[in-house]
Amino acid sequence: MAFRGILVALLVGVVQGVFEWLPISSEGNVALVLTLLNENPAVAVQLALFLHLGTAVAATVYYRALLVDLLGDLGTWKMAAPFGRDSATLSFLLAATVVSGVVGIGAYVILLDLATRLAGGAFIVLIGVLLVLTGLVQRLAGGVDLGDRARPDGIDAVLVGIGQGLAILPGISRSGTTLSLLLLRGHEGESAFTLSFVLSIPAAVGAALLTVVDVGGLPGIDPGPALVALGSAAVVGYLTIDVLMRLVQRIAFWVACLAIGALAIVGGVLVLG
Repeated sequence: MAFRGILVALLVGVVQGVFEWLPISSEGNVALVLTLLNENPAVAVQLALFLHLGTAVAATVYYRALLVDLLGDLGTWKMAAPFGRDSATLSFLLAATVVSGVVGIGAYVILLDLATRLAGGAFIVLIGVLLVLTGLVQRLAGGVDLGDRARPDGIDAVLVGIGQGLAILPGISRSGTTLSLLLLRGHEGESAFTLSFVLSIPAAVGAALLTVVDVGGLPGIDPGPALVALGSAAVVGYLTIDVLMRLVQRIAFWVACLAIGALAIVGGVLVLG
């Protein structure tokens, strides 16, 4: 069992490290893999959230220069003009993080209740439905061109914060949802990617800490496999982020969301049957 635990930890760490940057819900796919391996749905969700800590480390290292600049801006940030030219990005990140935290805690409570009530097959169907919805939102965003916005504002922060908070539900892609909302608000691709991925850092750390506090320790995993999972997620996440960011801009991943979601729905129904 210990050997199998290490192998599973390595597998889900790699899945998290790759899928976090793709708009196809890393949490949903990690939870899907664990549920298919006969893990309890509630534990699968908690493990999937916990693994975001690994890719938070990867994103922090990747965006270290930008993060240092943002920390330097804290000293000159003015409450009176939070979304001015020099403070808009920092204000967006702070406000969106607060909003996503409030929404995310509520969504987490609902999620654990659903995971506790639903059997494995029904939970897989739920993930599939949410993946399909994620794909449809991305398709909508990809078909709209609202021009270029110079900088984020308060409305962006609230909308993106709500979207990121709801993405705690497995199957709703955090990156896909936040990117879609930013694109729908008129932000160009590269700027939207940067805002989305930097915003993921506090959200990922918060989700992992929420899980640890909720269960009073590591969620259903021994320290050894936990370190393997986090380490593989961090290393794979850092090595793949640049390539996958470029890939996302060239491939219609909403199709992948629909396909994986449809397969999950069919698979869940077969399990129920």
